[in-house]
Amino acid sequence: MDTRTAVAARLVRLCDLRGFTINKLANLSAVPPSTVKNILYGKSKNPGIVTLKMLCDGLDITLGEFFTSPEFNGLEQEIK
Repeated sequence: MDTRTAVAARLVRLCDLRGFTINKLANLSAVPPSTVKNILYGKSKNPGIVTLKMLCDGLDITLGEFFTSPEFNGLEQEIK
């Protein structure tokens, strides 16, 4: 799994756990729904840390909590 896929998978899992739709996450995070969809569907190859922080705020978690998950353990090396 690459980092982009891990970020998308983590967001989907967190939304599922909280019963959030993409639009609810977007509204709670003050991030446009199109931005969230672009991250989830792979159009955004490199979401910015500020955007991720805003999404974490909407999910009521820290960046540390976001990245401390199975999705980010054992990621492939991005530079080959």
